[in-house]
Amino acid sequence: MGRYYYGDIEGKFWFGVQSSDAPSRFSKDAECEVNYIEYMFDEHHLEEVQEELMAIEKKLGDNLPKFQKFFAENLGYNDKMLEDAGLPITMLEDYADYELGKKIEQTIITTGECSFQAEL
Repeated sequence: MGRYYYGDIEGKFWFGVQSSDAPSRFSKDAECEVNYIEYMFDEHHLEEVQEELMAIEKKLGDNLPKFQKFFAENLGYNDKMLEDAGLPITMLEDYADYELGKKIEQTIITTGECSFQAEL
């Protein structure tokens, strides 16, 4: 079973790693809750989104390009695969949130806004 988000950006939250409120990390005032969380980002959120992305980049450090390479080459993962690749499992949530934040950022830059619903 998976939890999805859809709207201006679409995807699936990482099972067992990422919560449905992960986008709140990028702005606290973009959230509206019902049976799902509806997020509405626009250009005035861009700086906040980019600041959080930079904070995640700093936290991930040299592991960021390693995570990017690993997931570009693998359709799935498990703890052993990450361990064999020398990737810290403790940073997986940050990397998942980073990928989500990049989608939000790119959509704001491209269209001026990014709105989507996240299943609870």
